[in-house]
Parts: sequence; structure tokens; C-alpha cells
Amino acid sequence: MSSNPLTNGDLPGMILPAGLPLNIHLLGLGGAGVSGAARILKAMGKRVTGHDCAPSPMLSSLEGLGIPCSLGKSTDAHLPGDAAMVVRSAAVPDEDPQVQAAYERGIPVLKYAELLGKLLPSNSGLGVAGTHGKTTTSWLLWHACDEVARELALPQPGALVGGLNPALKDDDNPRGLNALAGELEGAFCVEACEYDRSFLQLDPAGAAITNVEADHLDYFHNLETIERAFAGFAQNVHPEGLLVLGDDVPAAVENEAQCLVWRLGREIKILPMQSKQGRRRFRLQGPGWATGVIHLQVPGGYNVVNAALAVALAVGHVLTQKDAPDRKEWPRIADAAARGVMQFQGAGRRFETWSKPGERPLVHDYAHHPTEVRACLGAAREAYPDAQIHVLFQPHQHSRTARLLDDFADALQLADRVTIAPVYGARKHIDGLVHAGAEEMAAAVQSLGTTAAACASLAEATASFAGGLASEQQAAGFILGAGDVEDVQDDLIHRMALCSPS
Repeated sequence: MSSNPLTNGDLPGMILPAGLPLNIHLLGLGGAGVSGAARILKAMGKRVTGHDCAPSPMLSSLEGLGIPCSLGKSTDAHLPGDAAMVVRSAAVPDEDPQVQAAYERGIPVLKYAELLGKLLPSNSGLGVAGTHGKTTTSWLLWHACDEVARELALPQPGALVGGLNPALKDDDNPRGLNALAGELEGAFCVEACEYDRSFLQLDPAGAAITNVEADHLDYFHNLETIERAFAGFAQNVHPEGLLVLGDDVPAAVENEAQCLVWRLGREIKILPMQSKQGRRRFRLQGPGWATGVIHLQVPGGYNVVNAALAVALAVGHVLTQKDAPDRKEWPRIADAAARGVMQFQGAGRRFETWSKPGERPLVHDYAHHPTEVRACLGAAREAYPDAQIHVLFQPHQHSRTARLLDDFADALQLADRVTIAPVYGARKHIDGLVHAGAEEMAAAVQSLGTTAAACASLAEATASFAGGLASEQQAAGFILGAGDVEDVQDDLIHRMALCSPS
């Protein structure tokens, strides 16, 4: 039997937020955020149902909690007769038949972000925003808060994050969890997404912003609009709380904060140390506190930044409370937070190893923006310094591919060989005339001197990638993208096994 609190559904410490009825129906239930919210609601004693287009491992794990999910093309018949609220993911349009049926029956319809705003505790909610690194930093923050809670005998922290944490796997959830309800008054760590200005629904007690960069231009159109949205998020942090910023977050964002601000490179300083086994080591200094040596289990300089922000927010959240510990306890709190981030093994779909020890390395990463691709391939060179780096890349959205084509090519040329699958066309209804595909990307990469090929299908790309990888004596394979490229895992591992010497 699993001892996970979300498996047995017994969390007597939770309180029910005002305005949430007993029966709640979730559309897009298999999505990362919505499925996590379903776990939280179920642990709170709600009767949860859902719908999605197709089955998935995520839905199977929810069935074990007693959360039924209808499948297939949405119709009004899928809306349960006793539903008192409908929550839809950002991917579910207003025209969805179940949404329309809810309107006709006078049932409130919330977006996922609005539900998240209701679930976030006003006095202990911690939000992690940023163009890149939100998922990883959110889980690093949870680990840091968890260890601080253990050190100080505080309530267990909760989390709701858009990616699985393999460190939380059990018999019922072999891939890990994306949500933990935690205990009353414990810190609650959430990923705060900027798309559709979702994070403006949140009023966190503390927050971190990793970075601000041009992305989701199908929605925001330009960087100035993005910065204004992040400034609004900064303004929402409680005046008595703390905002922790990456060193390149624009001053226009910081200037809107009404609370205490710690910025990386100013109040928070990273003291680098020599790496070991391809993993970074460093110390961290903050106002009145410092950590011992932090040796991360995940590679890449970007994860040093993510961990630094997580430690700073976990420590600062405790220090800004009205009943904050005495100053002599601050080093103990900082060391506890540091121990927490050292326990982090990585998030699902973020530098996630598919291969077994001794096999040809296969690593999957959600990277779908040039900055993320560049960071991932930089970490690849650290983790596998003597190997050729082969990449299977699935671009995400035609509009993003077109607008950032040159930047993608510059990032991908860090690899030795690139195989490009067709664009995964999420939200293609708003891509409009802004369009570029695998052929244009392959040509751009080749123009920079790196071998690249475009394929007509994901299956063809997988076969080509596997063949190229197997032809090299020493090579590591990286599977990048935010679409359905993760579904090639079994096929790719099978192909690599056939290519291995007997």
C-alpha cells in the first residue's frame, strides 16, 4: 500500500476554499495542471469528474483515486447531471459543447488559472513565474520548503506544478506526482504561468520570477506586453511577503513590487565552486544567511540559478513571517533549504533520462524555446563531454517556429546532428499566416554548418534519429520538444535495442 497522502485521500488538515461546491467537473483532465488540481480537490473531499480527448497514463493514475473521466470528442452528454462547477484548461475553447451546456444550465465555468487562484492559500502560497524554468524551480522550491519544515517542525508543504516529480513516485504513481495537498498552514508551491495572463489570478504570499523573455508571441505580440504582465504579477505579491528575481528580470517588473525584493546578483549571491561528475557545486549568500556547499543532482548552469531562487524564496518566506525565528537560527534554515534542493532529481520531461545505466544515453527535455534548447544542449555538453550530441527536435507551433527561426537555428547548431520532426500545431487556430515548418528550420540549421534533416512525420524522424545515433560509437541522444514527441519513447528504445551489439 502506498503511504502517499493523495493516494489514500486522507488529509484532515485541509480546509475547503470558499466558493467551491462539492461536485466539480474538469475539462482537459489529462493536462499537467488540471490533473494536479484534480488530485488536490479529491484530497479536500470534493467529488471530481473529468473529460479528455484520449486516454493517458496521467488519467489512469487519477482513476486509482476514484476520479472518473469520459473520453472522446466532447458532447453535452459528457457533462454530469450533478456538476455544480466546470473548470477548463486553457486548451479547451469557449465553444466546447460541455462549456456551452454548463452556461445553459447556469453552472459557473472557471479557467484552470481561476481555480488555481482559489486554491492558493493567501498566507502561505508561493508562486514561481518566468519564461523558462518554472516547473523545475517550483519543485526545487517544494524540496527546499519541505526540508525547512522538517528542520523547524512546521506543517508539510504542498505543491501544484505543471510537471511530474519522479522523487515522489510510489506504487500507484510510478512516474511521480504533479501535486501534493500538504497540510494546513504549510507553504504551497505553485507554477504560475504567464500564458493568457493566467498568473494574474494569483495573490501569493511570496514569489520568484526566473526570467522574462519574448515567448507566446501569438498571444502577447511583443516583449513590452509580456513585461507588463509580469509587472502585474509582481504587484500581486503580498506587501509583507517577498519577491525573488533572477538577475536579468527587467527593472520595470521589479519597480511594480509592493513587497521586499531580493535579486540574484544583488541581495542573493552565487559563489561557484568546481563541478564534480558533470554537476555544479556552489554556495549561496543572502541577507544575514549563507549556505554550505550545494551539489546539485541535475546538470547545467541554469539549474544553479533555479536552485538559488528556490533556496532564497524558501528561506525568505520563513524570515518574513511575523513569528520569524531568531536571527541565530537563520544559518540553520538556509542549510535546510540547501539540503532540500540537493534532493531534487529532476522533473518529468526536464533533462529526463530514458535510457538505463550502461546504455546509449537518451535524454528527453521539454525545451521548445531557443533559450531552453540552448541551455539544455549546454548541459548536455557538461553531462556528456566526450560524446557527440544528436538531437531529435519537434518544433512547437508554426507561429513560434517562424518568429524565432534564426534563434532556434543558433541554439540547435550546438548539436552535432539534428533531426527535425514536423511542427506540433497546438493552438494552430491562432497561428494565422505566421508559418514556418521543419524544412525551413533544417535549412537554417544547415546554413550554420550543423548537419540537419527535416522529416515528413514523427515516426520517420524517430527512425532517422535512431539510425544516426546508432552509427556513432560514442553519442548521446536528446529528444526535445513540448508536443507529442514524448510518445516516441518506447519505439525509440526498441530501435536502439535492435541496433545494439548482441
